[in-house]
Amino acid sequence: MAAAVEGVRHRTLEANGVRLHVAEAGPEEGSAPVVLLLHGFPDLWYGWRHQMSALAARGYRAVAPDLRGYGDSDSPPDASSYTTFHVVGDLVALISDLGQRQVFVVGHDWGATVAWQLCLLRPDLVRALVNLSVVYHPRRPEMSPLQAIRAACGEDHYMCRFQVNKWSTVLPFPLHTATAAPMGQAGSINGCIQEFGVAEAEFALYDIKWVFKKTFGMRKPAPLILPKDKSFFDSLDSDGTCPPWLSEEDISYYAEKFAKTGFTGGLNYYRCIDRSWELSAAWTGAPIKVPSKFIVGDLDITYNAPGVPDYIHKGGFKASVPNLEDVVVMEGVSHFINQEKPNEVSDHICEFFSKF
Repeated sequence: MAAAVEGVRHRTLEANGVRLHVAEAGPEEGSAPVVLLLHGFPDLWYGWRHQMSALAARGYRAVAPDLRGYGDSDSPPDASSYTTFHVVGDLVALISDLGQRQVFVVGHDWGATVAWQLCLLRPDLVRALVNLSVVYHPRRPEMSPLQAIRAACGEDHYMCRFQVNKWSTVLPFPLHTATAAPMGQAGSINGCIQEFGVAEAEFALYDIKWVFKKTFGMRKPAPLILPKDKSFFDSLDSDGTCPPWLSEEDISYYAEKFAKTGFTGGLNYYRCIDRSWELSAAWTGAPIKVPSKFIVGDLDITYNAPGVPDYIHKGGFKASVPNLEDVVVMEGVSHFINQEKPNEVSDHICEFFSKF
């Protein structure tokens, strides 16, 4: 059941062989420009609720899907079905189903990665782009993404931990009985049986509302390293209380949806990182030419990853995205920037798109 957000309507569309749940706000038909909003992990269309209202108030038609593997959209059972090529294919079909030749695009976290790839593969479909948190990383032919992560941060980086997609009944850290509330050891996601991996096993040890409070509340501006003797949540700096920019009702919505689907769909995006790299060889060296704006918080772990600040501020980013028109670094803001600073982010989005 979709959350009741004023002015937001819901429907399901067939796109690229999967059913996508889509939330919309603003004019239903006509010439209103469409803004496609792409969420990340662990998120849903709901993470864009503030921007949807702001865009609708300015005459845009805001469209926020649950990406494949999330919420009320289909979750293909094969982990290999979550490459960026699969997800971009979904979006190409969705744009067509919406009756559009071009759309504006906004992405956050994995949604930003997918948005960069949409602009790389199908720039004809994107009028302009605003991406949050995750910069465009051009393909390195000599080294896969996971090889680069291991070289910079070691095997304990969280993306490496997320790769293990086979269930393990033995975890290298003790249970925390104060928060433990298992969600189960098997997953049926929208009718598809999914095999749990080690990350899912860790997530399932805890009360799911606490999981979201802990995740949304992280503010440590450093790479997320997970020592093998600690769980994912031991490594987060947040205390598990609800961040001030979220309500208990918000947390309950996330908890309800992920309690039904589990986290496997979203984790499979990480498990396809190197496969997406392999498939993208033909685009090695290709720049992204779509007019773009980038927004990030200075406490975001993505902004503080090794080499990223220099890449952003010393010309590398601009070389890869030659029509990058603006970079905004928000002080004192962490990863979930569109929810932590909704008004400021909405204003940046609307101001930039108004140029086109």
